Amino acid sequence: MRKKKVLVVGGTGYLGQHLLSGFSEIDGVPYDIAFTYHSFAPEALLGALPHLLSFQVDLKSGQGFDTITENFGQPDIVVNCAAISVPRACEVDPVSAFSVNVPTAIGTWLLSFEGRNTLFIHLSTDQVYEGVESFYNEEDETIPVNVYGKSKLAAEQYVSEKFSNFAILRSSIIFGPQTISPVPKSLPVQWIDATLSEGNEVEFFHDEFRCPVYVKDVVNVIITLIKTWISEGKQMQLLLNVGGPNRVSRVEMAETVAEIRGHKKSLIKRVSASSIDRGVKSPADISMNIGKLIQILAMSPVSFTDGVRLTLCS
Repeated sequence: MRKKKVLVVGGTGYLGQHLLSGFSEIDGVPYDIAFTYHSFAPEALLGALPHLLSFQVDLKSGQGFDTITENFGQPDIVVNCAAISVPRACEVDPVSAFSVNVPTAIGTWLLSFEGRNTLFIHLSTDQVYEGVESFYNEEDETIPVNVYGKSKLAAEQYVSEKFSNFAILRSSIIFGPQTISPVPKSLPVQWIDATLSEGNEVEFFHDEFRCPVYVKDVVNVIITLIKTWISEGKQMQLLLNVGGPNRVSRVEMAETVAEIRGHKKSLIKRVSASSIDRGVKSPADISMNIGKLIQILAMSPVSFTDGVRLTLCS
C-alpha cells in the first residue's frame, strides 16, 4: 500500500514546524510529507528535515498550487496552519486577513481534482467565541468580537460548506519550545520569561482568561485524527475545541513562569484588560470545555497532560 501524501500549508510557522517535526519522528515515516511557505523556506528547517518537499505558495492568488500538483500530486491529507493570526494586524488590514485566513485558494485547488476525498484539517481559533461566559462547548454560539475571529469563523463556514471530509480545530493560545527555524512572532511563555528576567515591573491582565495548550498536544491531536481516518476509512466531519486543561489569566501564566524560572513575582503587576487600549477588542473569557479533546487524545499513546506545561528551551 502506498504512503499517504500529507501537505502542511504554512509549514514554516510555529505550529507548522512542530507538526513537520512530529511527522518525522514517527517510526518508519509512513507518510510522504510536503509543506508550503510564503516568502522563503528556512535553511535550518530544510537541513533538519531534508526528506521533505517544499513549495512556495501565495494563498491570496493561489499561485504555486499547480507546481504542487506536478511535483507532489494530489494530497490525501491537507493540514492548514497558515493564517494572519495577530489580531491587531487583522484590524489594520481586514482584506488581507480574510483573503489569507479563509482558505478559498486551497479549496479551489483541492476541488479541482476528480477524486475529492482529501481530508482537510483546518486550524481555527477560540476567538470565534464572544468571551462573555466560561468553558465553551463546540455547540455554543459563535459571536467573534474582532476581525481575526470573524475571518476564522468565515473560514470555518467555507470549509464546512465546500468539503465533505474535514476537521476544524479551534485552538487556544499555543505554547511550547521554539521551532527548528525560530519564528519571528512573540511566543507567550518565552516572552514572559525574557521580560521578567530583565527585572522590570510588567503589567499583566488579571481578568482575561484562556486555556493555553501545549504545542505537542496539538500536533498529537492532528496526527491521531489522521491515523483514525486512515484506519477507519470513513469521511470525517469534526469540530473540536483544542485548549489546555487549565483556565488561566495572563497574571496566572506570568506567576507560573516566575515560579519555575525563579523570577520575582513582585514584578508582576495586575491590571484590568479594560484599562489598556490595544487597538483591538479581545474576548474576556474564552476558556474551553475540552471533553471531546480528551477522548480523542485517549486514543493516542501520548496522553494529554494534567496541568500546564512550561517548555522554555530554545
